[in-house]
Amino acid sequence: MRRICLEGLIVLFVVVLPGYLAAQDIMAQADALYEQGGLDNLLKSAELYAQASEADPTSYEAAWKASRAYREYCNQAKESNAEGWEDICKQYGKMGMMYGEKAIALNPDRVEGHFWYGCSVGNYSDGVSVLTALREGLKDKTQSSFEKSYEIDKTYTTGGPIKALGRFWYVLPWPLRDNEKALSYLKEYNQAYPDDTEGQVFLAEALIDAGGEENITQAKALLEKASVCDEKYFSDWAKRLMADL
Repeated sequence: MRRICLEGLIVLFVVVLPGYLAAQDIMAQADALYEQGGLDNLLKSAELYAQASEADPTSYEAAWKASRAYREYCNQAKESNAEGWEDICKQYGKMGMMYGEKAIALNPDRVEGHFWYGCSVGNYSDGVSVLTALREGLKDKTQSSFEKSYEIDKTYTTGGPIKALGRFWYVLPWPLRDNEKALSYLKEYNQAYPDDTEGQVFLAEALIDAGGEENITQAKALLEKASVCDEKYFSDWAKRLMADL
């Protein structure tokens, strides 16, 4: 019995503990870079979170934060129209998916892994096209991840799962698209978070597609607000939609 206990302690101090301590140190560096923001820092933080996840494969936090950082890197590259942003989304969206899946496997009852996995699929789709992502069988996994995150905590990251489900049902090509579901989720989101510019643009698009005088009037009001926001990517998007009405 004593020998077994000693062997367990040796494993703990020689194998487990060094990896855990190394991961914690790397995580602290990654957190600081992520908070600073900017494309370079986001990529560096993602790579550090991934490194921490490899140092401590049992760390749920390292896995979901790696997924989040890769997703945010892709998203900012796209929204800033960075050179080669589609290739960035293709390559690093897949990395975000991988670590999201790892987080889900480590703790399927937490919201973060499900949510950032689904968002990373969205980034990957930006890089390769929605149709390619569908051919790769990602529709059902994305849907279930967003639905699970909605079920666990739909208020996570200021209602992210609500907005994500609304956008998910809108961007699918016919005959998979369900604009009624998109409108339901996006109206729920807009009611809870009326000042979010991205949510305003997403809802306006779905209202325009639904048609009808009342929907178009509501869409115009949303786009007018979005068009004067400080986020150029969404203000430009809102102006384009207004010009087409």
